[in-house]
Amino acid sequence: MLKVSEVRAGYGQTVILQDMSIQVGTGEIVTLIGSNGAGKSTLLRTISGLVKPTAGRILFDGVDITDMEPADIVGMGLVQVPEARQLFPVMTVRDNILMGGYHPNVRAGLAARLDTVLDIFPRVRERVDQMAGSLSGGEQQMVAIARGLMASPRLLMLDEPSLGLAPIIVGQMFDIVEKIRSMGTTVLLVEQKAFHALKIAERAYVIENGSIVRENTGPGMLSDPHVKTAYLGI
Repeated sequence: MLKVSEVRAGYGQTVILQDMSIQVGTGEIVTLIGSNGAGKSTLLRTISGLVKPTAGRILFDGVDITDMEPADIVGMGLVQVPEARQLFPVMTVRDNILMGGYHPNVRAGLAARLDTVLDIFPRVRERVDQMAGSLSGGEQQMVAIARGLMASPRLLMLDEPSLGLAPIIVGQMFDIVEKIRSMGTTVLLVEQKAFHALKIAERAYVIENGSIVRENTGPGMLSDPHVKTAYLGI
């Protein structure tokens, strides 16, 4: 479904991604792990069209999206949920979620889609009329994911969904990721909680200094000596 081939990208004169290549197959959960500053978020931003690569190609369902605008990429069904939630705190939860359905390709049937999305997040349903800023960190993350789902993604990219969450909520967040995949949405997951992420992944990549240094199945990565030492604390 998604193919990133030898992409080079960064900010100004600073190169972050160097010959970056990954693939995501239809129906998979693919996990990217790596330390802070390794280039994980830059990769998602480049796939989303927010950062323009200086070399390489990005294909989505065989269509070259390398130079496409972000809104057009969303319209094709490739959607990113950003790191740190980025909600509108003085808007209601309902209005925050509905912001995800802005693209003309998905405006039809918004009310029915909202109901379907809220079925995934019953806690959010109870708080749809509250201001988003009044919610807990875990609830705000659920709202951010719900907003992404309103765009009817075929591939959903999640950037650190467990960031800043209480330990008791972290497990619930990964359960939600698996539920989203079970409903037919492919997932590319960037995550620092490597153990949880690799447990639910079909395949995984390790990114270090802007390059892929390892690729394996999720279970294979869990038993990799380098991954165990560097990312699992074993």
